[in-house]
Amino acid sequence: MELDNIDFQILRILTENSRIQWKDLGEQIHMTGQAVGNRIKKLEESGVIKAYSLIVDEMKLGLTYTAFVIIYMKTANHESFKRFIKDSNEIVEAHRVSGEGCYHLKIKVLTQDQLNLFLNNILDYGNYTLYLSIQEVKEGNPLIATLQ
Repeated sequence: MELDNIDFQILRILTENSRIQWKDLGEQIHMTGQAVGNRIKKLEESGVIKAYSLIVDEMKLGLTYTAFVIIYMKTANHESFKRFIKDSNEIVEAHRVSGEGCYHLKIKVLTQDQLNLFLNNILDYGNYTLYLSIQEVKEGNPLIATLQ
């Protein structure tokens, strides 16, 4: 699907407030609510919009530890590790990477004991390097990068 300027305007507004009424969104970009709704449906059907989500304050939920883990696999067969990633609630982001390590994981846990247990489980697949976050400086919005 080829995106035009109107599609990018719709996406920008939806990333700021995905609960906005189509009519209100349309007023901001000088379109009818129905026309906006049709565009949103096309964006959803084409897979440009994959899902709508909720952003919560993790500290208020007690998720006090954010860590970044670089995994160095001990085998060339990564399928069981990929299943581990999908099954682990602690992992909020996972990337297979070039460069240092094989995978970079972003994890969030409630306690140091939970972190230690998670790291012990990682050892079944390989070694790791751990980096603890001391402050989140910026929460990303990937759409902004496409609008630059």
